[in-house]
Amino acid sequence: MHTELLPDTPHGREKAAAILRAGGLVAFGTETVYGLGADARNDRAVTAIYAAKGRPGINPLISHFTSAEAAFTQVMPTLLARRLAARFWPGPLTLVLPRGVDCAISPIATAGLPTAAVRVPAGGNTRALLAACGFPVVAPSANPSGRVSPSDAAHVLAGLEGRIDAVLDCGACRVGVESTIVDLSGATPVLLRPGGITLEALEAACGMPVAAPQARNDSRPSAPGQLSSHYAPGLAVRLDADTVGADEALLAFGQPLPGSTLVWNLSEREDLHEAAARLFAGLRFLDMEGHRRGLVRIAVQPIPGHGLGRAIRDRLVRAASPRP
Repeated sequence: MHTELLPDTPHGREKAAAILRAGGLVAFGTETVYGLGADARNDRAVTAIYAAKGRPGINPLISHFTSAEAAFTQVMPTLLARRLAARFWPGPLTLVLPRGVDCAISPIATAGLPTAAVRVPAGGNTRALLAACGFPVVAPSANPSGRVSPSDAAHVLAGLEGRIDAVLDCGACRVGVESTIVDLSGATPVLLRPGGITLEALEAACGMPVAAPQARNDSRPSAPGQLSSHYAPGLAVRLDADTVGADEALLAFGQPLPGSTLVWNLSEREDLHEAAARLFAGLRFLDMEGHRRGLVRIAVQPIPGHGLGRAIRDRLVRAASPRP
């Protein structure tokens, strides 16, 4: 299969929508990362996503919509869900809610769970693509399962060339880490994955604490992005480094540690928004160039645990976890 690179123009978006309507796979940029899209209603198309990514079938997918009204036709929204949607959509927030009575999302996409994960992405061009489709589009990150998420079209092609039909080149992603996922299916909101919406902003909008998730269950994740080992480069990752060896690449934050000949600085200014936007590109660069130079691992300088730092640290912890 040849993977076609499409421009992010009205014609390119219409061609991408036509491929999706026909049951094909198209990667496209959102404000978070590039997603690998398929018709959420089409069992065969959804199954093809799992096959192209090598993604475990137990790991559910997020469905993307043009508006909150469209999303809430597929799930049973609570008052809190409507409040969060009004505050954060379009934007990098995913809500997990009970499936609606007339939910058309494939049970394969929800991994057989009684809930569905839904969001309305930011970016007029992304929503224009969804509008051209006229149906919900599932779109996990457009990369081989467990590996570093893509933040531009070249990253997608590096991992999925020949496995998918097309990539809609939407440029570099603005946020750079995936959406925040909140489970609203119970009595208390639960943060399943930190992301582009900070916990502080979420709790302010909820007017109540947001609970921490229970321990991860890799055999039965309750939402996308829950597996312990994820976002992993080929090189091993060492966290909270206060020194760096000559055989290590360095993922820096602020003033780089001395000792490495290969450095990617997430943000010299220690700006967490800049760091989030540069995270996945940095991991990819250090992995590729580190392999070329014969380095053995990536050392990571400490990242603060507040604001977007919580999402960055979450991705790095899972990148450093033992590989299955």
